[in-house]
Amino acid sequence: MPRRLVLVRHAQAGSAAVDADRPLTAAGAHRATAIGVWLADNGLAPSRALVSPARRTVQTWERTGGVAPALDPRLYDNTVEALLAVLRETPDEVDQLAVVGHNPSISVLVALLDDGQGDDAARRGSASGFPAGGVAVLELSTPFSAVSPGTARLSAFAVPGSD
Repeated sequence: MPRRLVLVRHAQAGSAAVDADRPLTAAGAHRATAIGVWLADNGLAPSRALVSPARRTVQTWERTGGVAPALDPRLYDNTVEALLAVLRETPDEVDQLAVVGHNPSISVLVALLDDGQGDDAARRGSASGFPAGGVAVLELSTPFSAVSPGTARLSAFAVPGSD
């Protein structure tokens, strides 16, 4: 069964006294909705969504209209090690997984997992700063439990709602 990993950096957030409480801006809310449209238009319907408990990431995923999220505080840690640990706990029956988190860990994870054989435009897009509301899609060659460097192919990168 082919597996897809959809990595999303939360959309643009405003300010708050506590970082975890930062809400989406109006532009961020628009972009988050556009992410949901882009996912649907591209036949991506993750059956599981792992989301950082930060307000901006939860709001981003809620606006996509996707499956109810599982909040994982390790995603807020914003380290590649934490992301890999979370990915590797994904049950084998999951074929499409969305992870909504933060930079720099999201963009570093894309570069780490990519086998270098995927879409050149997607690679350039994801390497150019991975803006807020960016989405990378990786095709996995292993079960989620065996994800490691170079075991995925970057097939798409977009910043929905940016045009």
